[in-house]
Amino acid sequence: MASHRKLRAAAVVCAVVVVTGPAPVAAWAAAGGPAAVPPGAAAPAPSPDPFAGLSADEIGERAVDATRSATSLRMTGRVVSEGQPLDIDFAVDDHDRCTGLIRIQGGTAELRRVDHITYMKGDEAFWRASMSSQGLPEPQITVTIELIKGRWLKIAPGQEGSEDLSGVCDLKGLLADLDKDEDDSTGLVRGPDGTVGKTPVATLVKHRAGGETTTVSVSQRGKPYILKMVKAGGDEPGTMVLSDYDKPVKVKVPPADETVDLSKLDSGIPA
Repeated sequence: MASHRKLRAAAVVCAVVVVTGPAPVAAWAAAGGPAAVPPGAAAPAPSPDPFAGLSADEIGERAVDATRSATSLRMTGRVVSEGQPLDIDFAVDDHDRCTGLIRIQGGTAELRRVDHITYMKGDEAFWRASMSSQGLPEPQITVTIELIKGRWLKIAPGQEGSEDLSGVCDLKGLLADLDKDEDDSTGLVRGPDGTVGKTPVATLVKHRAGGETTTVSVSQRGKPYILKMVKAGGDEPGTMVLSDYDKPVKVKVPPADETVDLSKLDSGIPA
């Protein structure tokens, strides 16, 4: 399914940060420690099987439709981009609100978005890894870190990076391409039933040439939401768990005295 690639791309976009310099620079970052992912374990399917009589492709279609109908969800997992892992834990809703964490190269950043404004707060390891990956000189990195240390970077609409980061918090956009690639959404095979957390799931498997395998777990309880996606083999393996469907996403706006307005960084003057 195209869904795993879409979420992987979204996770990478989450690592876009805008830093000071002669002109704003979009700094991309990836890597980090393991994310907490609920294990899947073999378990008997509910009786009766809610998907009895359906092909794997038909189950997949129902899962895509149900997942697209969600008003909110949480994404937790690890994805790989350009050979480097990146861990995310995000809650996002259909009102352009989101909140969560990114872990890269031993650093962590928190992202919040509400009222079309993005706030990002990273530790020194996060900012240093991000800026170093762009080849910024050490003096510039040090000055920038001093300006934003312990504070939230405030990115308003129209500023560098705002559009990319808003896409991460666009629930409908994230889910729009779940079945865009027909090659991903057809030719599925139903594997052994299992569980994600304590929820019984139907397992759908897609095999590709070269040994790449995508496994999608679909809830057998309530709406047939996608609860887990695992991509093994290939250049971009990863695991993504989807949970907290339709639960409110509460985002707290950081205090004004703890923010740095991106527009002020060019002149080196914190807001």
